Amino acid sequence: MKDNKKDIRALSLQQLEAYFYSIGEKSFRAHQVYEWIWSKNSHSLSEMTNLSKALRAKLKEDFLINPAEIHVMQRSKDGTIKNAVKLYDGNIVESVMIPTAHRTTACVSSQVGCSLDCTFCATARLTRMRNLTSAEIVDQVVLIDKQSREYHQIPLSNIVFMGMGEPLLNYPAVTEAIGKITQPQGLGMSPRRITVSTSGIPKIINKLADDNLKVKLALSLHSAIEEKRNRLMPFSIKFPLSDIIKSLKYWYAQTQSRITFEYIVWDGINDQKEDIEALIKFCKKVPSKVNLIQYNSIEEGGYSQASSPVIEAYVSLLEKNGIVAKIRKSRGQDIDAACGQLANKH
Repeated sequence: MKDNKKDIRALSLQQLEAYFYSIGEKSFRAHQVYEWIWSKNSHSLSEMTNLSKALRAKLKEDFLINPAEIHVMQRSKDGTIKNAVKLYDGNIVESVMIPTAHRTTACVSSQVGCSLDCTFCATARLTRMRNLTSAEIVDQVVLIDKQSREYHQIPLSNIVFMGMGEPLLNYPAVTEAIGKITQPQGLGMSPRRITVSTSGIPKIINKLADDNLKVKLALSLHSAIEEKRNRLMPFSIKFPLSDIIKSLKYWYAQTQSRITFEYIVWDGINDQKEDIEALIKFCKKVPSKVNLIQYNSIEEGGYSQASSPVIEAYVSLLEKNGIVAKIRKSRGQDIDAACGQLANKH
């Protein structure tokens, strides 16, 4: 980190209190700084005007702030905004603002690159460089909140961890960011408006359930037939569906929050009756609903979207079995901002 100083945002409130005590200041100074950082989202120690000039100078000697900044912004014809967000070390991640008539959703990244190897996703082709810090995750949310207010005159209403990376493989920073986003002295957003999307890591799903952050959980499923899922998502060989369903049952028992299964239907891959029947059987094991996601083509992907009659057959049979199913159309395809397309192509 530049100047070998620590980003002050890496300190908890308790650590800030300990720091101010160590330099002979009262603990309330920590609360003042904390408010500047997380409630006012200040990126400048100089702005903290309820601190004396001497104290601000001391903070500058010991700390810095490394804000994430918009490097390139692209606007889709459908109103979607994609941000290439530059981090302090020059790495880039992408985040997306998705507007609808009455709300806006931020799709945020948790890793630079991705740790996984899903064959249908452009992000998975990027090397995972590092995990994001909690502050870098919060910065993405703050930036999109500003865009929502500027372009749509409403505050950001929802957050999904569906950008670059596997959130559960950056668990400490992701959960810390959620805490900062939801706390009253932070952005004050309801955790019920936050969805953590995972490709399925049972042990960490259990931990998320135990921590009970009140967020929603989505699982990238795409096939309830083990062999097919393993071909689509090779890393999943380590995490059998039998283990995943146990963790999802545990999640529901702890949180009483049903799971959303994210599911793309591809031509010639998972478009047969056996695929639908397997999904129905899987859904009946735990309270859940299904989002049928439009496939967004990527270069040399080798996949194509299943036909409309096949998608409709999925919906019909799921609903006949009492399972809520919705078709989710992609947004921002013309700027490579749709699900599975984030690959730093700006």
